[in-house]
Amino acid sequence: MIYVDNVSKVYGKDFQALENINLTITQGEFVSIVGHSGAGKTTLLKLLLAEEAPTTGDVYFESFNIHKLKDKDLTEYRRRVGVVFQDFRLLPDKTAYENIAFAMEAAGKTDEEIEADVPHVLDLVDLEDKMMRFPRELSGGETQRVAIARAIINRPDVVIADEPTGNLDPVNTYEIIQILKKINDLGTTVILTTHNKGVIDSLNKRVIAMEKGKIVRDDAAGKYVI
Repeated sequence: MIYVDNVSKVYGKDFQALENINLTITQGEFVSIVGHSGAGKTTLLKLLLAEEAPTTGDVYFESFNIHKLKDKDLTEYRRRVGVVFQDFRLLPDKTAYENIAFAMEAAGKTDEEIEADVPHVLDLVDLEDKMMRFPRELSGGETQRVAIARAIINRPDVVIADEPTGNLDPVNTYEIIQILKKINDLGTTVILTTHNKGVIDSLNKRVIAMEKGKIVRDDAAGKYVI
């Protein structure tokens, strides 16, 4: 599904953010990427989202090179990838329902589709009773669940969760990870970056460890060891 072929990324004249990365992620996998700050995790995610281009090498999604897509095709590709950020990035003047509906409107969905799908996805993240609340009226965990609902509302093939529990307490962290596992169980590929050892050790899923821009370990059912 995702193929990273001998990718390196150099910033400026000599800062090597990634070096000779080779990586394959198949449909339906749950993959965690770990590493200290500066290991290259964020750069790798930016390449997967086509926010950055590799200095050398290629990144493929299915059969196409995402960094050679025309603007229209790149927009379509990005609709197939949902993103969850640590800082939520919700629109503060819109309710939970409206934040999710906005993502559907941007994808060209009809009013009928929005009215049918938004309550369903809020139910999936256990927030059906909070749909008319504004972000300021929600807890941190609830806000992140709205962000996850927004990320999956257009039925992406892949969800990238970049430190989604970084600002949350242990109880909310557990709930967010359970939702990501539920999404994965429904067939969506999940790529998670986290510094949370407890999360990684509890998942018993594939773990990719990065260090100084390189993949130093790739374990099918790994633990947090870097």
